[in-house]
Amino acid sequence: MQVAHSSGKTSKYADFENLRAQAIALRRQGMSLRQIRDHLKVHNNDLLNRLVHGEPAPEWTRRPNAKDDLRERARDLRRQGCTYDQIEAALGCSRSSVSLWVRDLPKPTPKYTPEEQQALMREGLERYRAAGRERLEEARASAREEIGELTDRELFLAGVALYWAEGQKSKPYNRRERLVFVNSDTGVIRTYLAWLDLLGVERERLGFRVLIHESADVPAAQRFWAGVAGVDVSDLARPTLKRHNPRTVRKNTGVGYHGCLVVDVARSAELYNRVEGWWGGIVTRAQARLG
Repeated sequence: MQVAHSSGKTSKYADFENLRAQAIALRRQGMSLRQIRDHLKVHNNDLLNRLVHGEPAPEWTRRPNAKDDLRERARDLRRQGCTYDQIEAALGCSRSSVSLWVRDLPKPTPKYTPEEQQALMREGLERYRAAGRERLEEARASAREEIGELTDRELFLAGVALYWAEGQKSKPYNRRERLVFVNSDTGVIRTYLAWLDLLGVERERLGFRVLIHESADVPAAQRFWAGVAGVDVSDLARPTLKRHNPRTVRKNTGVGYHGCLVVDVARSAELYNRVEGWWGGIVTRAQARLG
């Protein structure tokens, strides 16, 4: 028989084993750690955990894990053949969690061959681009409606700004003082011609000439610009052809390329100087708004 006081170490070991036996019995009766602590008067958490080590906690003390449901749903989706991306999107959880939950399950059989997958991706991309083009066209249509009716003054100011941005301008060292306008945009050309009509410039004073690369379809371009300007092809001056540099890769080619139209106003020195003055007035008023 062992004497308890013969060794402090032995006594403590015996006390621990006695407490452990009681703690295990209480644990198996369904008590929580808090209840065991209060019953045995053991307030040291480390000692309390050692006393019940290896004994599972009662079911009623276990807190539900919020991710348990997600895990089961993720596994169900994987069994249905869903990919990691699809499970992430469906459950709103991270890829690392999905991988941890379903990595023991077999990979789903691909629904499409690589070629079919590429075709689906191209179709999806085209639908996305088409939707984007539709949104942009709706924005353009809405913006066009915002303009409303164009008054003479609005057209006048627009024409002055348009000429000063795109037209030929005299330099202090080279005063040409003649209205010469070059552009490849049909809308710009038509707006410019409407502006000249507003200013009372007679059509007889207008000269038209096509400026285009020599490799293009020159007769087709002349017919195109004659239609835009509302004149006969015979009314156009001889075209100016730009030589093609073989080292330059041009993108303005094909049936949609028509070059530029040059609009020259005869006897326009006085009008040119007025345009220069009008533009100066716009600049002055704009600067005044800036303070």
